[in-house]
Amino acid sequence: MIVLQVNQLYKSYIADEILSGVKLEVQHRDRVALVGRNGTGKSTLLKIIAGQLSYDSGDIIMPKDIKLGYLDQHAGLESNLSVWEEMMTIFEPVKQLEQQLRKLEADMANPVIHDDPELYQKIMTEYDQLQHDFKERGGYQYEADTRSVLHGMQFYPDSYEQSITSLSGGQRTRLALAKLLLKKPELLILDEPTNHLDIETLNWLENYLKNYDGAILIVSHDRYFLDQVVSIVYEVSRQHVTKFTGNYSAYLDEKAKTYERDMKQFEKQMDEKEKLEIFVQKNLARASTTKMAQSRRRVLEKTNWMDSPDGDEKSAIFNFEIDKQSGNDVLSLDDLTIGYQNTPISSHINIRLYRQDRTALVGPNGVGKSTLLKTIIKELPPLAGDIRYGTNTKIGYYDQELAKLSSNRSVLRELWDEWPMMNEKDVRSVLGRFLFSGEDADKIVHDLSGGEKARLTLAKLMLEKNNVLVLDEPTNHLDLDSKEVLENALIGYPGTLLFVSHDRYFINRISTKVVELSNDGSFEYLGDYDYYLEKKEELAEIAAEKAALAAPKKMVEIKKVHHNAIDKEAKKKERKIQRRIEELEGEISTISTTIDNFESDLCDPAIFSHHEKATALQNALDDAKEQLELLEMEWMELNEELETL
Repeated sequence: MIVLQVNQLYKSYIADEILSGVKLEVQHRDRVALVGRNGTGKSTLLKIIAGQLSYDSGDIIMPKDIKLGYLDQHAGLESNLSVWEEMMTIFEPVKQLEQQLRKLEADMANPVIHDDPELYQKIMTEYDQLQHDFKERGGYQYEADTRSVLHGMQFYPDSYEQSITSLSGGQRTRLALAKLLLKKPELLILDEPTNHLDIETLNWLENYLKNYDGAILIVSHDRYFLDQVVSIVYEVSRQHVTKFTGNYSAYLDEKAKTYERDMKQFEKQMDEKEKLEIFVQKNLARASTTKMAQSRRRVLEKTNWMDSPDGDEKSAIFNFEIDKQSGNDVLSLDDLTIGYQNTPISSHINIRLYRQDRTALVGPNGVGKSTLLKTIIKELPPLAGDIRYGTNTKIGYYDQELAKLSSNRSVLRELWDEWPMMNEKDVRSVLGRFLFSGEDADKIVHDLSGGEKARLTLAKLMLEKNNVLVLDEPTNHLDLDSKEVLENALIGYPGTLLFVSHDRYFINRISTKVVELSNDGSFEYLGDYDYYLEKKEELAEIAAEKAALAAPKKMVEIKKVHHNAIDKEAKKKERKIQRRIEELEGEISTISTTIDNFESDLCDPAIFSHHEKATALQNALDDAKEQLELLEMEWMELNEELETL
């Protein structure tokens, strides 16, 4: 069933065309991604579909009974209620049904109504229908569903009574997402839902969306997330939308093939166009060839020539260099405790960084990853432990909040004031490499978007030529193209990297080590993110096996304590069983010898040729074997009983 159709949609802002002739289709249980660079119109298209923005022309078709849910990338829940109370507002209709059921139950228990069969039957019929409706609308599980989603979004029972006004911005964003998921709309529209989510929550959200009983339309710059969740990709580029089937990786492969094919066709057309133009230029003035030249000129004018596959979209071009190489030992953290104003967040942190390490720092939100980075760059003092810096260490820091970029200077002055010895041409050249060309260099820093501030910060880092880069969520504000450029720059960087990121694709491409931070220490994994997951699962399995092996030992120890306090009668029983086992072992040995002798005698020709003797001996052998079987069974039972004492 089709839940959404967009046909020939156009949208302009004054003279700038944003979307042109957009066609898009979403069917029930489709998982669709919108991808493209920042500023191409992805969020605009989502807002138009959600009814929050007008459009110039075109059609948006949805069935009347389809419920749509939309989460803006900057959404944060605003409410004076507690966390639990706010979630329960979703289920007011269900709770009203529940109240009606309780009232009908009270009516059915009323003796007066029992005496009126017709009225009683009417109430019973109404009760059955309400009960069916209550069940269909999740009446028996809405509280369990709420607890499950809140847990997935890292809201635990001790926070249910917390006022929403006291939550941080990131927490309110997660709560807005939790509320939308609990509403279960048939079409779920999410604009950057992975912002403010740590890796554990991202994994939960991926699994939830995979099993979601509805259609999903997502804008996200998290490539790992898109690979896990979506099966259709629409690329927004140069005002148009192009459909690709498959996840994000499949889209990249198909796009590369399409680009190669289109480039060959474009080059062929440009060759034909050039030949026609040369012919017209050379032959238009000649009387003998004027008609042919005019004919070719008409072909030139009427032909719908292809646009270049490269278009006018530019990518940032930069790389990180170093002034001076550091020593081999770059950074040592020994039993470090971090926190704010003598309030510890994490302790017993032990990390070693060596030259050209690429170390990713991972862990849940609130565990102190950003605090640790700020402690390393000396913005915060350590609460305990030691930090030792290697020889010639020069550290550059990228702040995820981009807090230092809030001046009223232009982008040009922001960079030039910090490197006053550079001439204006060189400063503009650097800015151009980070997509600040022409009038963009005159923008006020305070007014820049998150992506623009991120690029300006990276431009500063490039000029500093540090031999150690400490990066806190460097991909947060970057589009997919800019992320790839940054990854390539960091892969070629000859210095040392320590970075925090929730972008698992980014971690996989960059890291050679992963350090997991917890409140009570750190643990190092020598590999990328996939290796970290694999090794962590392996260690969890080993721990579970050890626990399983330790459990019987623990039981034995408990039993020993119990036996020390047991009465003499129990000990006497144990000794009696042990003596009987020893007796049985003697009897079993004797009767086994007897059986061997009987079997040997039966092989004697003098006996097996004598029918009566052979029959008597066979009967004796059968009796001995039967007796042996009974003795062995008793021996086994006594041993089992002894083990349980």
